[in-house]
Amino acid sequence: MPGEISTAGMRSGHSSQPAMRASHADRDRVVDLLSVAAGEGRLTSEELDQRLEAALSARTVGELAELTTDLPPMPVFAGGVAAEAKDVLRIEQSFSPVERVGRWVVPRRLELCVQWCEVTLDFTQAAITHDTLQLDVNMQGKNLTLVVGPGIVVDTDGLSLVFGKLKDHQAPDPDAPIALRVELVGQKSFGRVVVRQPRRTAGRWLLRRPAALPPGD
Repeated sequence: MPGEISTAGMRSGHSSQPAMRASHADRDRVVDLLSVAAGEGRLTSEELDQRLEAALSARTVGELAELTTDLPPMPVFAGGVAAEAKDVLRIEQSFSPVERVGRWVVPRRLELCVQWCEVTLDFTQAAITHDTLQLDVNMQGKNLTLVVGPGIVVDTDGLSLVFGKLKDHQAPDPDAPIALRVELVGQKSFGRVVVRQPRRTAGRWLLRRPAALPPGD
């Protein structure tokens, strides 16, 4: 199928010419695949950083293919990633942190059954294929952090807090269309639920600083 990523992470036909020079588009496709794999828990943060660095410096398609041979294929179409969302994704975990960051695919329903785990769900670069996510929470201890961007709204009305706190730092734009509504239901005991915007980089902080006044003013 045209445009389909093979298990090597390259477009069909490229894998037979490993010495061919890689293009910027080839590198971008592999970066997307690695980000999705990390969001699904297939790569650790350290592995992701190592492979991203190698992908961005790769000179040939063969070098890129080596970075994705142990990952499942992902279809790519013009204009970005097209990945099929799961109807239900269930996460059961204890003590180890749970992260969904980067280019991960948002399911239709996410069942979060964890104990004493820090959980971070970052929607700012996620692949959103529908307008509503039901987030079923059965969580004890630690914090649940939801990172949102423009067009992403979190509804916490259906969530019960037991010895827990909610810190909602959403700043929705009333004129922006809603791309995703995250509906929290269930129970969170102990710890906090934090809804926040992405952290500003150093460059953004510098842009916010007022310009220095000239001497004598």
